[in-house]
Amino acid sequence: MRISVVGTGYLGATHAACLAACGHHVIGIDTNPLSIDRLSSGRAPFHEPGLDRLLTRGVRTGPLSFSTDYAAASQADVHFICVGTPQSGHGHAADLSALWEALASLGPLLDKRTLVVGKSTVPVGTAAAARDLVRRLAPAGDVVEMAWNPEFLREGYAVQDSLRPDRLVFGVESHEADLVLREVYAPLISAGVLTVRTDLATSELARAAANVMLAARVSLVNLFAEVCEGADADVGDLRKFWVMTPGSVHVFSDLGSVTGVAVCPKTRAHSGSGLLGARRRGRGSQHHGARGRFQTGSEDVRDSVALDIASRLHRLGAQIRVSDPAALPSW
Repeated sequence: MRISVVGTGYLGATHAACLAACGHHVIGIDTNPLSIDRLSSGRAPFHEPGLDRLLTRGVRTGPLSFSTDYAAASQADVHFICVGTPQSGHGHAADLSALWEALASLGPLLDKRTLVVGKSTVPVGTAAAARDLVRRLAPAGDVVEMAWNPEFLREGYAVQDSLRPDRLVFGVESHEADLVLREVYAPLISAGVLTVRTDLATSELARAAANVMLAARVSLVNLFAEVCEGADADVGDLRKFWVMTPGSVHVFSDLGSVTGVAVCPKTRAHSGSGLLGARRRGRGSQHHGARGRFQTGSEDVRDSVALDIASRLHRLGAQIRVSDPAALPSW
């Protein structure tokens, strides 16, 4: 299929490369020329294991290209919207300005039956508003359909989560839209990936619900870690017992290291597990080797609990040395 991916940040670049790896002809669109130039050379503008290899293969063999010109996406059959929706600087609401700008640029180019698919994390009701906006702007009018296909990527595992996801959620308003998405993801569905069809509003809630469940699980792990510390028990062995328990989920594989977990700026949850790996040993003590990023395989330091812990220990008089080659460019 001919597919456009609007927005080539962390989500969009990964999605574009993986769609090309699945055999589609993909054009990535972004307003940042520096990012487009880097992606066109087969290199991601951020650290993500395995992504550069997919980008290089896609660009060299032809099914993957990038452009700053929205007109390059006009002939695509499906348009994925992957722009950033960060937390607003004026409160807890999401900043959707990039989403509306992308749709305003794309809409006037839609002169035939096509499917616009949102993947960005957004508040409930955004998809319906986006559908109405696109139909007002598009020459094709009501034959342009909107769907929502939320992402569940983990930084450091984004390629794996894209090519071998746990589930696919299709928020659609018609059987035809569902069939198009099933064609897009045919290689994954044929490999046995669970697919859930639902409505727009429910699909918008899917990512937030997953974040909340993850936060609850991490909090439970941290609670037992504190109990184990007080009881001189082995939390590593206890975690193995959880995994063996029917219906349990392997939540944490890196207990005891100084790391932070930031699930999502809109539904954030912080892990206090780093405290277990950096106990205060008194004023003037030294602490070494703290990872600054919040997750292995990522360079992201947003809301890093590790850096927060390091700062607190420094204020108490400890000498802190933070070492993380992958994340240093982000500081």
